[in-house]
Amino acid sequence: MKAHVRSDWRGAILVCRKCDKKAGGGFGPKGKTSLAKALRTEIGGGKGRKAKIGVVEVGCLGVCPKYAVTLVDTRQPGEWLIVKTGTPVEDVAARLAGDVAGESA
Repeated sequence: MKAHVRSDWRGAILVCRKCDKKAGGGFGPKGKTSLAKALRTEIGGGKGRKAKIGVVEVGCLGVCPKYAVTLVDTRQPGEWLIVKTGTPVEDVAARLAGDVAGESA
């Protein structure tokens, strides 16, 4: 019996749901979008399982920074990112997606 589903992900970005909710948005063009949603839009490259990188909201990661959101890039699990509200999503996506561009070369 097969027990797997195909995905095009080259990695996943884990976003702390609690941090994202406490930040109350703070990202995107109007500053009202959650980081997870803004990253999904900015990274692009497909939707759901067809995306280049999956963006997954997870439970509390236990860091709980004020006015920021904790991220874990599964391709670099030893280095967690703290993204302050108001940080341009393009900057965060460039840092995260830059690794994907490097992998395809």
